[in-house]
Amino acid sequence: MPTTLSEPPSPRATPLAEEDIKRRIDKCPKLASLGTINRALSELVRSEQSLNSQIAEVIRRDPSLSARLLRMVNSVYFGLSTRVNNIEEAVFFLGLRQIRELSMATPVLEELEELQQNTATTLPWKELWTHSIATAILTREILASTPLHIDDDTDYLIGLLHNVGKVVMAYAFPNELRTLIATPANGPDDHCRLERELIGWDHAQIGAHYIARHQLSEEIVFAVRYHTDPDRAPRHRLFAAAVQIADHVVRYAGISGGFEQIEPVVADSWLTLPGWNMLYGADGPESMLARASVANTLQRLPSMLQGLI
Repeated sequence: MPTTLSEPPSPRATPLAEEDIKRRIDKCPKLASLGTINRALSELVRSEQSLNSQIAEVIRRDPSLSARLLRMVNSVYFGLSTRVNNIEEAVFFLGLRQIRELSMATPVLEELEELQQNTATTLPWKELWTHSIATAILTREILASTPLHIDDDTDYLIGLLHNVGKVVMAYAFPNELRTLIATPANGPDDHCRLERELIGWDHAQIGAHYIARHQLSEEIVFAVRYHTDPDRAPRHRLFAAAVQIADHVVRYAGISGGFEQIEPVVADSWLTLPGWNMLYGADGPESMLARASVANTLQRLPSMLQGLI
């Protein structure tokens, strides 16, 4: 298990000034992939005229994406009797939706891994990536069960990027992060309170400020900003609500963010979250169907992740 480099420093009496927070975040290197997420591939997978051979040709140009593609199609989730080593054949088995998910996750994770190599703290990064991808998968499943019509990949991206603020914290606020890692919290809300007390902003606000620099859509920025408190979002509240639920359920599945000492999540506790009430209401038929959908995704999640991470 990765450990921090040294004992956490003593916390400051007061948090940082807002201008100092922004200055530190703005010095954090940009991620090129956030501005150009799967542009070439997305044009192909959204076209009804695209052939598997064309999609496979684009994937072959990216060794990391090719490796993840083959690893996923040969995972337990697909249960194929023979091993697939052909990219075009793998594209056929996966389908366009999961190709898009792979193409979005791969460049972001690679650049975040490169960014963390420049930080002063050794952290359980793989746990963070696993949590982020699991949250992305579940966020998409949750929003698919609502009347909200989404014709792009916003539903996946908001889950994938919801904890990007923690990566920025490792780069811009390493001493504060070491203190936070060493401080137990009762839950995500309590941990966010500790972040605000120590830094001035929590990881949600830090992440939203960071990705806003990449000119991502307002829906994504607001979902990241308010995923811990969706009823405070001035717009796009349902996106933030879905991420809040997904993050909570993924923690229940034992896939933590890896950076905090937080009490385990209790089964069905997500039913009391503001996000659940915003999306499904109380104990009506929509809530019952959503509970069944979440339970089904939880069963499939470990095998789905096996090929992605």
